[in-house]
Parts: sequence; C-alpha cells; structure tokens
Amino acid sequence: MGKKVGSILAPILFWVGLWALGACLVGRELVLPSPLAVVRTLAGLMATAGFWRSALYSLGRVLWGFLLGSALGMALGGLTAAFGWCDRLLSPALRAVRTVPVVSFILLLFFWLPKNQIPATVAALMALPVVWRSTRQGLADADPQLLELSGHYGLGRWQTFRLVRLPAALPALCAGWETALGLCWKSGIAAEVICQPKWAAGTALQTAKAYLEAPTLFAWTMVVVALSLALEWAMRWALRPWREGDGA
Repeated sequence: MGKKVGSILAPILFWVGLWALGACLVGRELVLPSPLAVVRTLAGLMATAGFWRSALYSLGRVLWGFLLGSALGMALGGLTAAFGWCDRLLSPALRAVRTVPVVSFILLLFFWLPKNQIPATVAALMALPVVWRSTRQGLADADPQLLELSGHYGLGRWQTFRLVRLPAALPALCAGWETALGLCWKSGIAAEVICQPKWAAGTALQTAKAYLEAPTLFAWTMVVVALSLALEWAMRWALRPWREGDGA
C-alpha cells in the first residue's frame, strides 16, 4: 500500500516542485503563477456558488451530449451493420463528421442554435462517429460459427442479437464509449470557451484570460483536468463488468 501511494505521489510532487521552481525563476505571476497562488485562488472559487454551478452545468452539458451522441451512434451502427444499403448511404457522412475540425462545428452551430445548446450539440457530434464505428465493428466481429449455431437451433433475430452479437460487440463498445467521453469533454469545454454560455467552466476560462487573471486561469484549468479524470474513472468503473464481455 505504501509503495502504491509513493508511486502516485512522487510524480505529482516532482512536477509541482518543477512548477514552483519555474514560477520563482520567472518571477511574474501574470506569466506563470506559483502553485500556492493557484491553490489559494481555487479555494476562493470553491467558496462561491457560481463555481459549483458552472462546473455542474458544464458536466451536465457534456454528459447530455455524450448520451445523445452515443444513442444515435449505436442506432446507426446497428443499421449499417445490418443493412448494406444503409452502410453505403450513411458511412461517408459519418466519416466526414469525424474529420471536420471541432471549431468548424462550433462556428456553424452559431447560426442555428442558442449558445447554451452548442456545447452539448458539439459533444454529441464528437461522440456520434466514434460510437457508430465501435458498434458497427463490434457487431461485425460476432463469431460466424456461433451465428450458424444460433440459426441451427432456430433462434430468432432478437435472441441471436442478445446472445451472440451483443456479447461480441461489448468490448469494442466499451472502448468506443471511453474514447467518445474524452472527446466530448474536450470539445464541450472548447465550445463553451467560444460561445460563452452564462454558467460554464469554459466561460470562466475565457473570462480569466480576458482579464489577465493567470491564477484563476490555472485554477479553472485544474478543475477541468480534475473533472476529466473523474469522468474517466467513473466510466472505467461503470464499464468494468462489460469490458471483457462478461456482463451480457
């Protein structure tokens, strides 16, 4: 236990020490604030209701976008895996969505949606092609012998899907969900920085930059990173029973 704690703390202490040394050498808080100044700023932020509201609203937008994009991705993945004509029709568009820069989506959505809805929509667009590809690939990876055996025993389409195709697709789906959540978080915060809804971590970042408040900018960056790590841990914990296909 002591070794494990030490292996975690040692790198953190090293980088914090390097940060503190750099701040001392630079000697200008506007360029590089010290860790102590950032921690003090973060403590002050956490004492306000606006901080928690902004953090929770950002989480809500990103999670809503992730759920929406994942649902659409799984539905389209199932359709393109089942029907060749559907694959030929939808695959080019979904691949195009994956290649378009996130900034382009953000700017285009300014013409069509209220700014409060843009971060969630961008997050959904980022999750959609990732989950679609994982679903399509996972369903296609089902063991042909098991599919043949299910037909031999007269299993219907639903039973074949539940007992054969879904267990085969779960490992790919878990990987797709994890990747999509990370993309959703980064793209959602980026959208908030640009469109600046009232309560948002991205808006707080942009405001701190505009007023040259370096400690506040660093503090909110730490919050964004911490929330990202928390989401990643929560996703890994939630998907643990299904990662190897044993939760079907």
